Amino acid sequence: MTAPGRRTRAASADELCREAYAASAGPDTGVALVAVGGYGRGELAPHSDLDVVLVHDDDADLGDLGRTLWYPLWDSGRRLDHSVRSLSEALEAAADLRVALGLLDARHLAGDPGLSLRLRTVMLADWRRQARTRLPELKAMSRKRHAVTGELAHASVPDVKEAEGGLRDAGVLKALEASWLVDASTPDLESARLQLLDVRDEVQDLAGRPADRITPEMWAPLAERLELGDAGAAQRHVRSMGRRVAHLSRLTWRRTDMVLARPTGERSRRTPALEPIAPGIALSRGEVVLDTGVRPADDPTLLLRAAAEAASRDAVLAPTTAARLVREGAELPVPWPAAARDALVRLLASGPGLLPVWETLDEVDGIETFLPEWEQIRLLPHASAVHRFTVDRHVVETCAAAGALIRGVRRPDLLLVAALLHDIGKGSLHDHSVAGEPLARKVVTRMGFTDLDAEVVASLVRWHLLLVTLATTRDPDDPATTAELLAHVPDAASLELLRALTEADAKAASAAAWTSWRASLVDRLVSRADQALGAEPTSAAPEGSLPVPESVRRDHEAVAVSVEPHDDGATVTVVAADRVGLLADVAGGLAALRMPVKAARAWAQVDADGEWGVSAWEVPDAYLDATVLRERIGRVVDGTQRLPDLPARPDGELPPIVEVRPDASRASLVLEIRTSDRPGVVHRVLTTLARLGLTVASAHVSTLGPQAVDVFYVQEVGGVRPSEERAAEAAHAVRTALGG
Repeated sequence: MTAPGRRTRAASADELCREAYAASAGPDTGVALVAVGGYGRGELAPHSDLDVVLVHDDDADLGDLGRTLWYPLWDSGRRLDHSVRSLSEALEAAADLRVALGLLDARHLAGDPGLSLRLRTVMLADWRRQARTRLPELKAMSRKRHAVTGELAHASVPDVKEAEGGLRDAGVLKALEASWLVDASTPDLESARLQLLDVRDEVQDLAGRPADRITPEMWAPLAERLELGDAGAAQRHVRSMGRRVAHLSRLTWRRTDMVLARPTGERSRRTPALEPIAPGIALSRGEVVLDTGVRPADDPTLLLRAAAEAASRDAVLAPTTAARLVREGAELPVPWPAAARDALVRLLASGPGLLPVWETLDEVDGIETFLPEWEQIRLLPHASAVHRFTVDRHVVETCAAAGALIRGVRRPDLLLVAALLHDIGKGSLHDHSVAGEPLARKVVTRMGFTDLDAEVVASLVRWHLLLVTLATTRDPDDPATTAELLAHVPDAASLELLRALTEADAKAASAAAWTSWRASLVDRLVSRADQALGAEPTSAAPEGSLPVPESVRRDHEAVAVSVEPHDDGATVTVVAADRVGLLADVAGGLAALRMPVKAARAWAQVDADGEWGVSAWEVPDAYLDATVLRERIGRVVDGTQRLPDLPARPDGELPPIVEVRPDASRASLVLEIRTSDRPGVVHRVLTTLARLGLTVASAHVSTLGPQAVDVFYVQEVGGVRPSEERAAEAAHAVRTALGG
């Protein structure tokens, strides 16, 4: 551990500052040199600045001291953040919240100790006097910082200082406590703060500079330095400390808000009033606690019921109450009683109130009392960059998202339990959907659901990625796609549950995982499946043929382009007489404008006047000019448009995967391509297919995070399915074109 190192660094810096003050003939009265911020707390990291203030009485004469004091400190090579202020100027400067927070930790270094004491006393008194106006400002500033840096517990490259749950938040909690409005001090907070300081010391030592972000390559050496075993253990350690600080911070801010909401001068009761809200459970000052005389050992459902009451009311589950219920509560029988099952479903359906209550349960080891499998996914990082959270937090976010969809399904209880268990198989060595299926079946049976319900939830866990995978990588209008879906989801009730789980899972992953485009593809496939089942469609009607513009009907060389802006960017629709290479030309026009393609679909329409190629492209620019794009497509067609080269595949990046899916369609060859998302990929693939004389009957282009997943239904001219030899030739040509 590095606490002795911090003390040694602070002591060395203190001696340096005292020597500099003495060498500059600093007076013993009326002037003082003080350390502030982290240096004031004696918590210098290896590359921390020395934050110091030369403070003086308003009528003091500093002479040359304000100029000469800093030279020996600069000459020492130390990084210095310094200022010179009178006592009244320091108070005025504290109008800046950052300055005020630094001065709350002022510590005497040299000169007049009485002046240093007065500075600290004045700053604390002013902070307490203005707390009711300054704390809302502090909360807003913290939230703005969190929006930029994310959460220490979940960010892929966490910032141990600035992220939510980091050292900055631990300092904010100390400032809240200094206001005397709330009590934020706990042994857990101080332990987590000291351990995060140890982590920060090692991160800066590894980086060799004043760094606070933990990059992926740091985890292994960090584990060795902190004696934590391996990189995974280091991640869990750091993220658990961050989660603890974030939880305590949210809890303290909730309590602060309640205090600030009370009229000034109102005194709290010495004994808080209890408002009974359920058998054995009461509400006290906005927190759910046990009612008077309740014995936790008498009711095994009490923990889940208390959690459900807190979450559904968006109230705090008092941590001391939760800890007592875990410590003294009775074990749930197997199968669970109905009251426990109902409480869990109510908890999962509570929406915004779920996360803080779930975090409290996690902090007191309460989740293991009813879901021991949770330990397998706790603080487990996702392998995919698309996910913004660790697996456990993603699951909670999925439950919250599912809670908003329960009115659209016949069995909301099964939807919520499936959301809780959909990633329970992660952390194993096998596909998490496959590994999660038997685990989910065991858990749901233990909860007291029927065998049939257990099979439904297990099936949802097994196939929770199927719907979005088929919708985005297969043609929803192809009967083979519908048949594959219904082979695993054989009834309408399961289909509506899978549709809701798919949306909740994607929304919890990231904004990029559930766009209006993806939703429309999923709904089209669900509608096709509903029709195949003979049920009334539960989602939007399938997309019909688009009208062919008269300009295109009159002139088969013409290309019609329209742009429809929406919240995610724009949908670009292109209609022209169908021909080999049409899609490649459209992709070339977009590439010429350096316009990223987030998703695309293409299909053919036939009527009495001919065959028409129709394509819809999702792009991020809502202001794309249709006329400019049409002109660029024309230049691609006549060969006068110079197109940007496809960027080379970086060293070390995984090669592209190009596979033939022989069973995906009876009428077409299906090529599935997975590669890193680079500008020009779609154009390169389509151009390669066109050079082989192959037509694209339909295309399904999708970009998710750093990866492109593109699927093309390819035919010979005349609508003939290519042979196996032609399929192999096409796959090889595309793989080569992409640098594989």
